[in-house]
Amino acid sequence: MNAPLASVLFVCVHNAGRSQMAAGFLRHLAGDRIEVRSAGSVPGDQVNPSAVRAMAEIGIDIADQRPKVLTTEAVQASDYVITMGCGDACPVFPGKKYLDWALEDPAGQGVEAVRPIRDEIRTLIEGLVAEIDARQKA
Repeated sequence: MNAPLASVLFVCVHNAGRSQMAAGFLRHLAGDRIEVRSAGSVPGDQVNPSAVRAMAEIGIDIADQRPKVLTTEAVQASDYVITMGCGDACPVFPGKKYLDWALEDPAGQGVEAVRPIRDEIRTLIEGLVAEIDARQKA
């Protein structure tokens, strides 16, 4: 197996909704080509059930994922650090590509409210994969 083209870390506060959906999409769309991590500055107890349901509707299973605490090591090991509303809790290291995706927090929302967030994340992930692929060809 070849080394991954890039390593991406998704960070949100609880690592229960947005970052888990983003990680699920990236694993689904890029397979082994891109290393995927996700974490939260204050991880929740479980992945948001509405996020799990919204992803299952489109054939991506994130039910086995667990919120993880954000570590300095995870940031240092990643080429891209994509934050989703964790503000100052996200450590910044030189040499990393930081993107901040302003996404509504799906915490406490039903699946109907989570679907548009999921679809917005998919669009962002597709753009990210295209960017990583383009950088490899450059």
